Amino acid sequence: MSIDALLRPFTTPKLSLKNRLLMAPMTRQFSPNGVPGANVVDYYRRRAEGDVGLIITEGTTVGHKAASFDASIPNFHTDEALAGWAEVVKAVHAAGGKIAPQLWHVGCARKPGSGPFPDYPSATPSGFALPGKKVGEPLSTAEIDDIVKAFGDAGRNAKTLGFDALEIHGAHGYMIDDFLWEGLNTRDDKYGGSRAKRSQFAVEIVQAIRAEVGEDFPIIFRFSQWKQQDYDARLATTPEELMEVLAPISDAGVDIFHCSQRRFWEPEFEGSTLNLAGWTRKLLNKPTITVGSVSLNEEFITTFMGGEAGSADIGELLQRMEADEFDLVAVGRALIANPDWLKQVQQGDVSSLKTYDKSLLAALA
Repeated sequence: MSIDALLRPFTTPKLSLKNRLLMAPMTRQFSPNGVPGANVVDYYRRRAEGDVGLIITEGTTVGHKAASFDASIPNFHTDEALAGWAEVVKAVHAAGGKIAPQLWHVGCARKPGSGPFPDYPSATPSGFALPGKKVGEPLSTAEIDDIVKAFGDAGRNAKTLGFDALEIHGAHGYMIDDFLWEGLNTRDDKYGGSRAKRSQFAVEIVQAIRAEVGEDFPIIFRFSQWKQQDYDARLATTPEELMEVLAPISDAGVDIFHCSQRRFWEPEFEGSTLNLAGWTRKLLNKPTITVGSVSLNEEFITTFMGGEAGSADIGELLQRMEADEFDLVAVGRALIANPDWLKQVQQGDVSSLKTYDKSLLAALA
């Protein structure tokens, strides 16, 4: 089985990668007081040494008091944390890799009383943590402006520290996705109502970051249909509806879309075999990243509950890449278990890959 489709360089005017493999962002919570240390540096360096084309870091929180639900999640705004991230960048570059931070606000996933600022209220567009479950007050427009500014500041930090790109976390029922999803966004101002209006918050974040990083710095936007609150949730049930959601965000200045699915091989809409990344590429004519249980025989829910995920054939992935359905592929759990995943796959035997299970999350390796 040829893996040439995975090994081809990826080149755009803003970003050049040696291959099509990305490390997916995965929350690890090994940064005391939000500061990534030597263990975090080594963790990302090992993946760069494994020839990952672009590492997308775990979610790192922007400078807003409700952005984090745990003090062990790295932040992207204090001097100490930024110094730690500078060491990560240095190590990844020394190993021949490239790296992008994932900028994150957890939104309604933060329970009141948690995180580095337990007395600060959680932030949600309409005060809901689940559809119909009120946990607080809607964000004011002034508070929205503060969050948008925090993302812009984080973008500036990413460029200053020498990152090669950045990713905005707009998926999985966190802050930005809370606005995109009608289940949690019941606003009747410019941030709610139609799909385009529910995209306005994301649009302003992209614009704020673009204003700070300039036109030549790559911006990736991650989104999903499914939410941590509801795996069956959907932002769009047709390609036309997906276009309504994504077109304003794309026009605001996104270069690449990271299209999160639990299983990459599943078709997104009836009547086509295209997955979410395939449809997004077709609609927007921009590069896309696919993700979701790549080279594993179980999705993340099974392993989160304590099950194992063994190796699975990647033939279908390669066929889809050869057909230009999407441009890049992000590998997550398999890279936790196998920092040299690509090198092992190049040897032609995915069965030799180590099994992933939840115990691997107990340490950075």
